[in-house]
Amino acid sequence: MIELNDVGYSYGGDALLTDVSLNLSPGSFHFLTGPSGAGKTTLLKLCYLELQATRGEVVAFGRPARQLSRDGVARMRRRVGIVHQDCRFLDHLPLVENVALPLSVSGQPDHADSTEMRELLAWVGLKHRATALPPELSGGERQRAALARALIMSPDVILADEPTGNLDWEMSLRLLTLLVELNRMGKAVLIATHDLALIRQAKTQLAARVLRIRDRTLQVAGAEL
Repeated sequence: MIELNDVGYSYGGDALLTDVSLNLSPGSFHFLTGPSGAGKTTLLKLCYLELQATRGEVVAFGRPARQLSRDGVARMRRRVGIVHQDCRFLDHLPLVENVALPLSVSGQPDHADSTEMRELLAWVGLKHRATALPPELSGGERQRAALARALIMSPDVILADEPTGNLDWEMSLRLLTLLVELNRMGKAVLIATHDLALIRQAKTQLAARVLRIRDRTLQVAGAEL
């Protein structure tokens, strides 16, 4: 669905990533590791076309990224659910309206009171918090709300940037369970994380591929994980 073929990215002439190849195919599950500043967030942005590769080719759902118009990029992003590290909520809107925002932005009715919305909030365990404002939510609730918002457009690919970075172990496992369920529905999942314990736990449940950014390239992580 999303392919990176020998992709490179440079900031101001300095290469951050070089010769990166990745295939997010239906039903695949990937973890992305590497030290802070290695380029994990940049790689995610290349996948959803917020950044344009400075070399190589990104192919999104069968179309080379360089051939997509601005509207084409917008349509592509509707098929990608993104869980940002900082959640990025509008604090004056209740949770249910924050979750519905991608529908509003794409010109669709937000369906904030629909059966589908209630089922989605129930699935992430937040049905009882639908009217709460973001500052009233705990860290775990915010992350689950961010996942719900990423899913509201029924995407084919889920990209998550350090989704458990500020969560305790119990809540991290709960979020992992939701992501594993999505993968078993056929979604491609890519999670950028420092949490090796989370990766080990995931590998007991499914065939997750672990990738590491090292020396500006993407490598398959060794058995020590």
